[in-house]
Amino acid sequence: MFDHEELRNMSPQERLQLRQTLAALDAADPWVSKGGQRRRRLLLAGLIICCVALAAWIGVLAATLPRYYQAGSWRGAWVGFDIALLIAFAATGWAAWRRRQLLVICLVVVATLLCCDAWFDVVLDARTKGFELSLLSALLIELPLAALAILLVRRLLRSTYSVLLRSRGYCGALPRLRSIPLIGMQRERNLSELLAAPDEHLAGAEEQPHDEPARPVAAEHAHAAYLAAERSPGQDLNLGRGER
Repeated sequence: MFDHEELRNMSPQERLQLRQTLAALDAADPWVSKGGQRRRRLLLAGLIICCVALAAWIGVLAATLPRYYQAGSWRGAWVGFDIALLIAFAATGWAAWRRRQLLVICLVVVATLLCCDAWFDVVLDARTKGFELSLLSALLIELPLAALAILLVRRLLRSTYSVLLRSRGYCGALPRLRSIPLIGMQRERNLSELLAAPDEHLAGAEEQPHDEPARPVAAEHAHAAYLAAERSPGQDLNLGRGER
């Protein structure tokens, strides 16, 4: 059993190896299975079908819908929409206050509802007396709030990936969000294995003296190494191979 002082006296590389060893003892991720891969393929097939069907439906609507239409339940539609937006804001506030991972989903929902609100306000008020007010509220309130929510989602996702990289001993700037892969969702590859897997970019760190901190690895090398590990689940890299 290590006490606090012993952990403090360890070199960065020794603490990294300790984290990797502890992570390797964890149980396999139950979500990474043949059933999970089958559900992923079904989801992708469903998304493709939805895209094709929606594209065809848009063409039908563009050709058949009238330019003007008198709608019923106008008050119920907008009051119900604003109630949904209020619930989304309240859920977002709760998730932020409690520091829950659910905050990411709530922020995406809020951003989507705000964009929908801005779109329908501007489009439906076109050529009416309320058009200027709808346009100003969309440009000054709804769209900026939606952009802020998306920026917060981006920051939270990058922070999560940063925790994973730094748990493996990486430092420096993070890659772009579009380049970050899903974590723990690859076949025969779970989070414990990703944390425990040695990395070739840290091979020279063991040779450093204990009183000298490990040299930080550039962000692009860190991300490339992580992607390489994702593409080859069974591959054993160089660091610590002799000690296994």
